[in-house]
Amino acid sequence: MKEQGRGLLPGNADTLLDRALFVFSGVAAIWLATLLLEESLRPDMAWFALVFWAALAYLVLPRVHRILTRIYLPDYFIGRARTSDGLLGDPVNIALLGSGDQIHAAMRRAGWTQADDVDLASSRRIILSTLTRRSYEEAPVSPLFIFGRQQDFAYQQEVDGSPGKRHHVRFWRCPPGWLLPGGVRVDWLAAGTYDRSVGLSLFTLQVTHKIEENTDDERDHVVATLKQAVPEAEVTVIRDFSTGYHARNGGGDTISTDGDLPVIDLAPLTAAPAGPPLVPAVRRPRRPAPTLFGGVLVFFRGIAALVLAASLLMGVNPAAAAGPAGQSTAAATVLAVFGVGEILLAWGVLRGGNPARVMAMLLSAAAIITQAANVLNGGAAVDFGTNLVGLSLDILLIIALSSEHSRTYARNSRRGRVPRGRVAAL
Repeated sequence: MKEQGRGLLPGNADTLLDRALFVFSGVAAIWLATLLLEESLRPDMAWFALVFWAALAYLVLPRVHRILTRIYLPDYFIGRARTSDGLLGDPVNIALLGSGDQIHAAMRRAGWTQADDVDLASSRRIILSTLTRRSYEEAPVSPLFIFGRQQDFAYQQEVDGSPGKRHHVRFWRCPPGWLLPGGVRVDWLAAGTYDRSVGLSLFTLQVTHKIEENTDDERDHVVATLKQAVPEAEVTVIRDFSTGYHARNGGGDTISTDGDLPVIDLAPLTAAPAGPPLVPAVRRPRRPAPTLFGGVLVFFRGIAALVLAASLLMGVNPAAAAGPAGQSTAAATVLAVFGVGEILLAWGVLRGGNPARVMAMLLSAAAIITQAANVLNGGAAVDFGTNLVGLSLDILLIIALSSEHSRTYARNSRRGRVPRGRVAAL
């Protein structure tokens, strides 16, 4: 059933507005990258090339890939996971039968360590461990998506105490009643690959792990460790489940596989419950980072308007001294009303209000369009001396609030629950 009346517009119109803002943010991000490149080419701004790379790798290319993959990639299972940018990721090369508790028990018995979830603490720790070459056995793995959601959990084995080299495998619970192509029922799918080093992604230029080309070796390693640790487990192989192929994963690394799919039956394993349910039916929505970032930007935009209004009223602002007192008072009043409205809007965004989220994006879109029209009509170029910082913040705001994380949170927060991991689609 489609949701109705949860945004500024009912039904499909609201969805179309969201998609239009998503695409607009991609175009705006390309413009921003162009402006940053121009700044970095100045002799005294060579250091700014790092800012250009960051904008290109973490804003522009991911958003462009997300838009394009919605057009040309099928939205059904094809034996490959997807990255958060929509690119085809690692091959699905293992299937399992059994409960989540049985998988946890088997993996721990086989000498695997469960990876931490990706959050600020784990991200900071893996960066430090990589730079200092210190061990981090629970280092998080990047999210990959199947069934429209990221992996339920992942396990890994660190190699030589280096977080840059590791065996790792991600697990996804299959939807109830779901069958593999060909009609075989399994409970879980998994993708095992070996990280050989750290480098830059070919497609997005982001810092990422580079994987070993022959993914069948890692698949066989996972199966062998489980079979050795759990002798009662039964392993059958679906030969030529997919056509053997050479391709690239989402990081641009070459991958190859013979297309065989082992099915590991862990049902005979007796396992004590490993903890709370792995995939709770519902949970209270957690405010995602893009929503928090966007809400904070809107809040400070309101604070800036109030500060400017106060400076006009007190005659501190040069514009106040140059014009009639009446005009300054009127301008200050408008700015004060706008500032208060922005603070209330920020409160609505942070609370998960969909109308507030869309309105914040529309205000930023209007500011971006106004700035672009001014440049096209012969106005001042956008640079550090004019409004590059303000334009950048408006573009960042739309990118954040138009993300799937932010949109899902806004549309489900009133229900008090969000499906686990539902962040993959546009």
